[in-house]
Amino acid sequence: MKLVTYTNTIEKALAQLKQQYLTHKRPDNRRDPQFFELVKKETDPLFELVDKWYIEATNFVKNRDVRIHPQQIASTEENIKLLLLHSFYIDTPKSRYMELYQSVLYVFSLIKKEVE
Repeated sequence: MKLVTYTNTIEKALAQLKQQYLTHKRPDNRRDPQFFELVKKETDPLFELVDKWYIEATNFVKNRDVRIHPQQIASTEENIKLLLLHSFYIDTPKSRYMELYQSVLYVFSLIKKEVE
C-alpha cells in the first residue's frame, strides 16, 4: 500500500532531519541565497512526498472506519512541513521541535496499526 510506503519513507527522512537539528548549529545568515537553495534542494522532494502522503492518508481516513480523524491528518501534514524547515533553520526550541516530532510519529503509528 502506498500509504505505508510513504509513511515509512517520511519517518526515515524525519529521523535524519532530527539528527541534523540536534547536531548542526543555527545558520549565520538565514537570508543567504546559497543556504536557501540548499534547503530548497534538500526539502523539495520531501515536500512532494508529504503532499502525496496527505492525499493517500486523507483518502484512507475518509473511506474507512478508523480511529484517526481527518483533522489529525491535516495537523500531521502541517507538523511534518514545519519539521522540514525547522531542521535546517534551527529556529525553534528543542522542546517544541520534539513535540512536533513525537506528534508526527504518533499519528504514523496509528496509521500503520489501522492499515494492518
